[in-house]
Formats: sequence, C-alpha cells, structure tokens
Amino acid sequence: MTGQRSDARRNYQRILAVAEAEVAAHGAEASQEQIARAAGVGSATVRRHFPTRRALLEAVFQKRVEGLCERAHRLSVTEDGRTALLEWLHALVRYAVSARGFADTLSYEPPAEEPSPHSCGNRLAAAVTPLLQRAVRDKAVAPHVTFHDLLTLAVGIALATEHHKDPESQADRLFRLAVEGLSPERGIAEVSEN
Repeated sequence: MTGQRSDARRNYQRILAVAEAEVAAHGAEASQEQIARAAGVGSATVRRHFPTRRALLEAVFQKRVEGLCERAHRLSVTEDGRTALLEWLHALVRYAVSARGFADTLSYEPPAEEPSPHSCGNRLAAAVTPLLQRAVRDKAVAPHVTFHDLLTLAVGIALATEHHKDPESQADRLFRLAVEGLSPERGIAEVSEN
C-alpha cells in the first residue's frame, strides 16, 4: 500500500512538472493526452489526479497564486489603500501577461453561487478583498467595484495583449489607461447613452 502511495505522489509530481512545461508552451489549451505521454503515464492516470482541465490548470498555477496572495497580505499594511490595491492589480496584470495560460485559467472563473474555496480566483478574492474594501472606505475606489470587476479587467488586458510584439509594455500602457481613465477630469457624465 505504501508503495502505491509513493508511486501516486511521484506520478502526480511528474504530471504536474510536464503540465507546467506544456502550459508554458501551449497555454491553457495544452493537450492532456500529450501531458500523459510526456509524463510516461496513461490518460486515465492524469484524469485521476486532475479530473478536469480546470483542476490541472489550478495545480499548475498554485504556487504563483500563493505568491499573489502573499503579496496582497504584505500590501495590507501599506498606508495608502489605493496605492496598495493598484500595486497588487498591476502585479496581477504583469503576471497574467508573463505566464501563458494564467489569464485563461482566471477567465474560467465567473462569480459562482457556490464557489470552490480552492479555485485560483476565489483564493485571490479572499486575499485581495480586504485591499479593495479599504480602498472603497478611503473613497479611492467607487463602492460598486467588485473583485470580479478587477479580475475581469486584468484578464482582459492580458488576453488583449498576449499576441502583441511587446505584450508587457502594451499591458502596462492599457493598465495605466484603465486606472487614469479616458478623460479623468470629465469622468463618465458626458458619455452618450445612445
């Protein structure tokens, strides 16, 4: 029995290592069959450890999500709530641009009635919501802004720039534009409803 458990752990680690390389090369659409072949296991073994593509992607990005969560906790002591929130959001955008497949993984996670506490988006939400709430209390962010709004913005920027010749610079530019607004002095009052 112990041998099977250590074999299962080794298989899990080998599959995860191959999956990380495949996702880096092919994004969120990396082939689970190719992952199984490269790991030297059957497709059923991959599916036993990772029953869905989403489960596989969440495992691939687990350490990076933990890093983003830790960053949110470190930023929670920053004096300026707006600065803390924007610094974290910018880090999310930069990471989503640099880690192929990450934005796709997050885009699979619309708000759910019964969220999985282990999903990437929900773990990030738990870590970042205090930063957002503080920025709202400081009147630095509109009260109707939600974590999922911010996540959608970051994912949108990452997906829109992934094929650009310099995706990081373009993502930074779009992030600044989103933060500053099109016409910051005028706000949205002059936008036509037509």
